[in-house]
Amino acid sequence: MNEDILSFIWRFQYFANEALCTDEGSQLSILRTGHRNANAGPDFSEARVNIEDCQWVGSIEIHVKSSDWFLHNHETDPAYETVILHVVWENDRPIIRHDGTLLPTLTLKNIVNQSVLERYATLQDETETIPCASMFAQVHDIQKYGMLDRVLLERLDRKAALVMDLLSNNNNDWEETAYQWLGRHFGFKLNDAPFARLTEIVPWKIIRKHREKVNQIEALLFGCAGLIPTDSNDPYIRQLRAEHQFLSAKYGLKDQQMNGHEWKNLRMRPAGFPTVRLAQFARLLHKNGNLFPEIISAQSFSSLQGMFQIEQSDYWQDHYLFGKKSKGKVPFLGKDSANLLIVNGAVPLLVAYAKHRQQPELLEKAIYWLSEIGTEKNRITREWEILGMNVKTAADSQALIEWYNNYCTFRKCLECTVGATLVRSVSP
Repeated sequence: MNEDILSFIWRFQYFANEALCTDEGSQLSILRTGHRNANAGPDFSEARVNIEDCQWVGSIEIHVKSSDWFLHNHETDPAYETVILHVVWENDRPIIRHDGTLLPTLTLKNIVNQSVLERYATLQDETETIPCASMFAQVHDIQKYGMLDRVLLERLDRKAALVMDLLSNNNNDWEETAYQWLGRHFGFKLNDAPFARLTEIVPWKIIRKHREKVNQIEALLFGCAGLIPTDSNDPYIRQLRAEHQFLSAKYGLKDQQMNGHEWKNLRMRPAGFPTVRLAQFARLLHKNGNLFPEIISAQSFSSLQGMFQIEQSDYWQDHYLFGKKSKGKVPFLGKDSANLLIVNGAVPLLVAYAKHRQQPELLEKAIYWLSEIGTEKNRITREWEILGMNVKTAADSQALIEWYNNYCTFRKCLECTVGATLVRSVSP
């Protein structure tokens, strides 16, 4: 038993409520269960109940045991003075208000609909990674795809919030924020952290001053990343090292150099090595002087996609690592990688800007971008496909990933449209 299922039972009234009485013996009728409170304070607000023909309007607090009131220190919190009814599974201790009156209590243990508890327990005890997998087909597609739309917006909101946090740290500088946000996603997960750190060490205002010369951008990035060899006679490496020494002294970056071991390439295809990704990032900065405006004002998806399909500089077209020539040509940043940068980089930036400027048409544009990209294929999307969720676009796969990670993984079935439908009834 937990407060989540008790709140669910209270909200949907899954208990015998005819001739209902409080534990104190007073007649009780529920006129309105109230609104679930996601913030601090009582669990439900603006509830309305009749107790002995006297109508009360206020809050409802839910606990497994009534003594949890003291365990959670509600007796010292003025916000709980608005509670008009204490709904519990077990009443093991009376609650006295500050004015000396007894707080009315309703115990659900002996009046709850047992089938609801059984269906909830079935989902919670399921060993499958998607708890409702064996019952998923029982739910109508309307609920399934309604949930899909909902979690897509939740994912966009969550990522936009991360962008807004970064924006706040950058004193509302959108260009610096776009540079840092896109930079970290050039790490393609494994090197996200070192890329993020590098874009903090080398700020956008310095990059912008040297964007006309890609070799200077490379010198700043590779040098501060701690990746330029110190003992090579390779002409490119010597030029890069000299350029970095000059620029790092000019901008006071000498003491902020990263260690080369911070970058990972273990079990990675050479085309994804951090050296190659840094060269591609440098070329993106060289090619697009104003990243943020170009993303926001992109007139078509194809133009946006073309922006991220980067051909790195000559040296990195036949090198994966410094001083080691590759056997064949090093691949450019192609369509699939560009799409990942759009999904994880450009879309959250646009959504954050849409919310900041209160321009819903930009949110629609971001969703359109996702709909132009094919669905991602990974372990999570394959599990959903087995259940019949045949999706076609990145908007769908992003939603499925959010659904899985934030609901299925944590067994938040009661907050899921599909899970709640199954708990309420076994029929569609």
